[in-house]
Amino acid sequence: MTLRFFSILLIGSLCWINSFAQDIKLTPYEKSGGKSTPRYAETMAYCRQLATFSPLVKMESIGKSAQGRDIQLLIIDKNRNFTPEAVHRSGNVVLMIQACIHAGEPDGKDAMQLLLRDMLVKGIHKELLDHVTLLFIPIFNTDGHERFGPYNRINQNGPTEMGWRTTAQNLNLNRDYLKADAPEMQAWLKNLNKWNPDFFIDTHVTDGADYQYKITYSLELGGNMESGLTDWTRDYYEKGILKLLDNDTVPAFPYVQFRNWHDPRSGLYLTPSPPMLSTGYFAVRNRPALLIETHMLKAYPIRVAATYKTIQHTMELLNKDHQRFLQVVKKADDYTASDDFRKTPYPVKFKTSYKDSVMTSFKGVEYEGVKSDLTGGEWFVYHPEKPLTMQIPYFTKAEPVAMVQLPAAYIIPVEWSEIIKRIQLHGLKYIVLDKPASFTANTYRFSSVKFRPVSFEGRFIAQFGLDTLTTKHEYEAGSIIVPTNQPRARIAAYLLEPLADGSLASWGFFNTVMEQKEYTESYVMERMAREMLSKDTLLKQEFEQKRATDKRFANDPEAIINWFYSKTPYWDHQLNLYPVGRLMSMPAKK
Repeated sequence: MTLRFFSILLIGSLCWINSFAQDIKLTPYEKSGGKSTPRYAETMAYCRQLATFSPLVKMESIGKSAQGRDIQLLIIDKNRNFTPEAVHRSGNVVLMIQACIHAGEPDGKDAMQLLLRDMLVKGIHKELLDHVTLLFIPIFNTDGHERFGPYNRINQNGPTEMGWRTTAQNLNLNRDYLKADAPEMQAWLKNLNKWNPDFFIDTHVTDGADYQYKITYSLELGGNMESGLTDWTRDYYEKGILKLLDNDTVPAFPYVQFRNWHDPRSGLYLTPSPPMLSTGYFAVRNRPALLIETHMLKAYPIRVAATYKTIQHTMELLNKDHQRFLQVVKKADDYTASDDFRKTPYPVKFKTSYKDSVMTSFKGVEYEGVKSDLTGGEWFVYHPEKPLTMQIPYFTKAEPVAMVQLPAAYIIPVEWSEIIKRIQLHGLKYIVLDKPASFTANTYRFSSVKFRPVSFEGRFIAQFGLDTLTTKHEYEAGSIIVPTNQPRARIAAYLLEPLADGSLASWGFFNTVMEQKEYTESYVMERMAREMLSKDTLLKQEFEQKRATDKRFANDPEAIINWFYSKTPYWDHQLNLYPVGRLMSMPAKK
């Protein structure tokens, strides 16, 4: 080969490198002038460019969507540590950020591509990686993202086109963290267990009223997170992030929820998030999480810039306090795994208390309620050109409405395989019975069972009361015992305690045990009931009292027949019996 050939090859390579470097300097969002967000293929192509350009980036798939699209994860580490073991050994904080769980809300995707480009290509803010390892999911809801169009978010001011809120199976992933029905969520949980990140950011765009804030946010400070983590989040992180955002002229306020929807003067309230939502789920996983909600009426570039600043400053705060923060996280895990955690009843459901409030300044806009001549209802007309700071009541205190004394362990029969699958998906430790065994356990019987008349997220929600009882039960080989002396014991409680907010029982995983399967015929029970009444005076008194006080029962022949049937030995005594046992002490090892 000639020198001329090598010269041509070298010049060609340099031109390609220069072209590549120039191309990567602008994100797809910037190339559109801040008007558009890229489709799935273009988003992933740019992410691959970053991974090719920088040795600090690794890109991998964590699983596939229902339609077969890869859910991609970017791992960014200054020391090129791309495994959980190496990162945790390094002492870095693992910060996980996801975008497009609601794929019509793409602000976090474009903001993060800008921030990664600045750090990796331009060398701006590269110090943010000193003590923080980033895990970034650009598009969680990949199928919903590709249901792309200009009419997917009626309340939202840009971008020109965007994805859809739900998955291809019409599931809302931000209701699925605990029940984990969607294949996307199941893949996500496996990756979460692999990395066990220390801090989480979920990026969204809010709906609701008009106001001046560019960012609203949610942090779990109402009692559903371990107290040390709560203190750190409130006293260090929240105060720090608000100060830094204020310096950048990015007005921020806690997630806006009005007592009367759309009406600021009705007052604001806060309530702990249930673990079907991201922040609530991370709280019971002993990890702080930040929900970013940009304001849908603000222009798209304003929202992207506000998201960028919020993530940038979060990384600054984590870098500055990384050692103390990791100690706080470890103490939370250690406490949850200790006997002290189980000494007092554990709250598994909260509600906002309206007994007391504080007055707060709220930067809204002038507005008026108008009686609609179209619908007959009230609608609100906002005037964003007229900013108005209001003093309004703010209800910030929550109170538990369900408390449970945690057992030493839960035991789940082998036949309830979907329940066992959820235990595995959430990374809980468990013991498998290798042969049948008999245990005496506490459990519950459902009472006053009602089902919602319409489905929610594809499930018929069960509402019920509970009676407690102790039973001795034979558990077959393959049944599992889930100890509560582990860091994720709070997740076990929310999954398996029926009264917990978002429990598997409330989601309908146990609806079949609430269904009567055997019945009696009137020609049998009419004769048998008379014999029972003639022999049992207490039964006769009970029947007469029920018939006198319950008019619906008294006028329903089938209900009367079924009531007598329930008093016979033929009755199904497993009806409404919760199959998950509560072991108050761990069984002795054999």
